[in-house]
Amino acid sequence: MNGLVGINKVVVIGLGMTGLSVVNHLVRLPQLLDIKVIDTRDNPPGQEQLPTGVDLCAGQWNLQWLLDADLIVVSPGIALATPELLLAAQSGIELIGDIELFARAVNKPVVAITGSNGKSTVTSLVGEMAKEAGIDVGVGGNIGFAALDMLGQDHDLYVLELSSFQLETTSSLVLEAAVYLNLSEDHMDRYPGGLADYSNAKMRIFDHAKLAVYNRDDLATKPDFNGNMTSFGFDNTDYGLVMVDGAEWLAIAGEPLMAVSEIALVGRHNVANCLAALALADAVGIDRIAACQTMRRYTGLAHRCQLAVNRHGVKWVNDSKATNLASTVAALTGLQLAGKLHLLMGGDGKGADFSELKPVLADLNVQLYCFGRDGHLFSELVENAINVDTMSEAMDRAAVTVKAGDMVLLSPACASWDQFANFMARGDAFVEQALRLQDSVSGKM
Repeated sequence: MNGLVGINKVVVIGLGMTGLSVVNHLVRLPQLLDIKVIDTRDNPPGQEQLPTGVDLCAGQWNLQWLLDADLIVVSPGIALATPELLLAAQSGIELIGDIELFARAVNKPVVAITGSNGKSTVTSLVGEMAKEAGIDVGVGGNIGFAALDMLGQDHDLYVLELSSFQLETTSSLVLEAAVYLNLSEDHMDRYPGGLADYSNAKMRIFDHAKLAVYNRDDLATKPDFNGNMTSFGFDNTDYGLVMVDGAEWLAIAGEPLMAVSEIALVGRHNVANCLAALALADAVGIDRIAACQTMRRYTGLAHRCQLAVNRHGVKWVNDSKATNLASTVAALTGLQLAGKLHLLMGGDGKGADFSELKPVLADLNVQLYCFGRDGHLFSELVENAINVDTMSEAMDRAAVTVKAGDMVLLSPACASWDQFANFMARGDAFVEQALRLQDSVSGKM
């Protein structure tokens, strides 16, 4: 089943990984289709990989192709409000995305994750839980593999990260469970109706879900839903937390499952991410022992609150992907340490106002190290901040004073362009130096 009965002419808008996955999927179908691609870039990525017989219009729109089409498949980066696409829609031509094609073809269970923050972590975590349980799982969508590319591998379970852009063009995706993690402003240039329009796009994830999972601590994620619902949050309801002998435990319906202190991921927001992942894992029958084993070992995606080194009682954590204020606030909020936080901040601040960090830092036992072009903007937020030129210098200074129970956290709240090619290069440099420095604190335990 592919849901393309009566379709002959298909136009794919946008190349790259998603567009190529669409073309390759259409070519694999048993029915013969007339496939054309439009990409307004002069040299679109992936053009050399197009199959023989697929025509490409590059550098401009081709209105005739659009208006002659039976179906238009739009890549998520292209707004449906684009005039050419509006004209096609007004002419009665159906516009869908790659996830809708996936929905019409998939014949195995699917769970999906959306939200403003944490999508990739929860998606990867559920995938790792499934692997630990011995399930052949495909993990992709807005992360890693394009959803359509995974269909040819015939997995037994699919775990998809879905953006609001992908959900805009998806209407028939049946999910065993769907979670909406949280809501904050993002992509407002795409949504003229503001936060409400953005959230409504994300709410589409629940349209055909058998189980809806929302965040009790962010009720903007709760759908108007007639089916089965559950939630996650920091009280003792559904997927939540309880106290056992003075320590916090993950719990399900008030029953303790695993101590929060055993979670390998760093940060309070990742406790919430673990609870959300558990809800999805339960929905598709992933063994809870396997789920707990995964949470004890899974240290996260590279550069996102990633535990790089944990030795001599000191944790070195790479959060280089925190290139803006909101990401760093998420990493710091609710952070609990036995010792001191050695926080590395700075880089290219992109003109941001960082004053919101002051009350967050005030609640922490923190030594702040400020580096890079705009490092001076952070030194005003706390007393006794240490100002250096580079991240490397900051790490050297921290290594001299850290003790067992401390954490060295790179969460810069800035872009990396003043000193690094990108946030990945910055994170890699942090991890490499942390590995070299780890033995320098061995005598301080």
